[in-house]
Amino acid sequence: MNLKTTLFGKVYVFKDIKDLLAKANEEKSGDTLAGISAGSTAERVAAKIVLADTTLEELRKNPVVPYEKDEITRVIQDSINEEQYKKIKSLTVGEFRDFILSSEEAEIKSITDGLTSEMVAAVTKLMSNMDLVYGSQKLCNTATCNTTIGKRGTLSARLQPNHPTDNVEGIMASLMEGISYGIGDAVIGLNPVVDTIDSVSTILSKFNEFTTKWKIPTQNCVLAHVTTQMEALKRGVPIDLMFQSLAGSEISNRAFGINVSLIDEAYKLMSEKKNSKGPNFMYFETGQGSELSSEGHNDADQLVMEARCYGFAKRYNPFLVNTVVGFIGPEYLYDGRQVIRAGLEDHFMGKLTGLSMGVDTCYTNHMKADQNDLENLAMLLSMANCNYLMGIPGGDDVMLMYQSSSYHDIASLREITGKRAIHEFEKRMEELEIMKDGRLTGKAGDPSIFR
Repeated sequence: MNLKTTLFGKVYVFKDIKDLLAKANEEKSGDTLAGISAGSTAERVAAKIVLADTTLEELRKNPVVPYEKDEITRVIQDSINEEQYKKIKSLTVGEFRDFILSSEEAEIKSITDGLTSEMVAAVTKLMSNMDLVYGSQKLCNTATCNTTIGKRGTLSARLQPNHPTDNVEGIMASLMEGISYGIGDAVIGLNPVVDTIDSVSTILSKFNEFTTKWKIPTQNCVLAHVTTQMEALKRGVPIDLMFQSLAGSEISNRAFGINVSLIDEAYKLMSEKKNSKGPNFMYFETGQGSELSSEGHNDADQLVMEARCYGFAKRYNPFLVNTVVGFIGPEYLYDGRQVIRAGLEDHFMGKLTGLSMGVDTCYTNHMKADQNDLENLAMLLSMANCNYLMGIPGGDDVMLMYQSSSYHDIASLREITGKRAIHEFEKRMEELEIMKDGRLTGKAGDPSIFR
C-alpha cells in the first residue's frame, strides 16, 4: 500500500489510511482543531493524489476505527453485500470517481451495497462541488411512510414549528401557518424544549388530531430522545416516525445516550406499534463535527465520521435522514464556504449510501456566514435532487436560535426548479385552495383557513 508521493520536489508521507483520508479532506475548521488536517494546500493535494491511487479493498481493510473496538464499524462491515463488493474492490478511488460521474443510476445502484463508509467518504474528497451536485442528481432514493418521498420532480419540506416554551397554542399557530404555505409534506417535526413523556405525548397527539381533522397526508414526529418516544409509543400515543440523532462512532453514540442495541429495540417497537402505514418509519439527524465535540472521533476527520453515520442509519431503512450542516458552529465549519462544501458532501454521501437524504441549510449567528450562503446551498441542493429541506417561520428558529430555510424559500425553490410537493400533499393543498398547479395561490399564508 503506497502512502507517499513527491510533489514539486518535496516528498509527502502519510502515516496510515486514516491520516491520508484526513489530509485529503477539504479545509474544515474542525479537522484543524483536532490537529489532523493538511498543513498546507500542497500537502492536501499530495494526499488527494495518493488517495486517488488507493484501492477500495485497501479502504475496506483499514476502517478508521478498528472492527473489534467499535460497533458502528461492525454494523457497516457486516452489512456489506459481498457479491457487489467483489465487483468494485480492485478499483482505485480515482477510478471509482470516474465510474460515478460516467455511469447511469442503475449501474451505480448495482454496487452501492458493496461500499463501506470509508469508500464513500474517500471518493467524496476527490470531487469538486459541481461533481457532488452532478453525482447526487443521478440518484433517486425514495422511501414510504404515510406518503412517498424522493420521487423525481419533487422537493419536499419539513415543517418545523418550534416554540421556546413548547406552548401548544404557539406550536399549532406555526404549524397552521406552515401548512398554509404548502410546507410539511416531508414531515411535521418539532424539536421539543421539554423531553418528558407527557409533553411529547401531548404534542404528538395534537399533531395527529390536526392532520386527521384536515386530512393532511404527511408524517408526524417530535424529535425527543428515542427512549422518551418509545415510552410514549408504549402508552398508545400515535407516532408516525421515530427520531434519533446519530454519530459515527460507538463513543459518540454513547454521548447521545444510545447504542446499536437500543436503536434495534426502537425499530422493532415501531414496526409493531407505529401509527404510519409504510415500511420506512425512522428519522435520523447528523452533522459534521459531532464526534469531535463528544471526543469520539478516534483521530479521524469529520467527513469520514459523517459518512459512518449514514452507514449506521442504513441499517434501519429510514424515511428521512438529514444533516444539520451548520448547526454545531464555527469550531467545525468556520464560514459559509465550508458550510456549502459540507452540505454538498453530506448530501452526496447520504445518496450514495442509499438514503432518503435531506439537508438543513443552516448556520449559527456566531459563524462567518449569512443568508446568501444559505440560499446558495439550498439552490445547489435543489439542483442535486435533494429530497427535502427545512421550512421554518421566517427562517429563524426561535427555540434553537439558528438560521435556516423559510416557508417562502421552499416556495421559491419549487418555482425556480419546477419541482413540486409530494403528490398527495399537493392535491390536498389544491383542495384547500392553497396551491394550484404546484404554485401558491393568493390564499397562501392565511392560517385562518384552519379555524
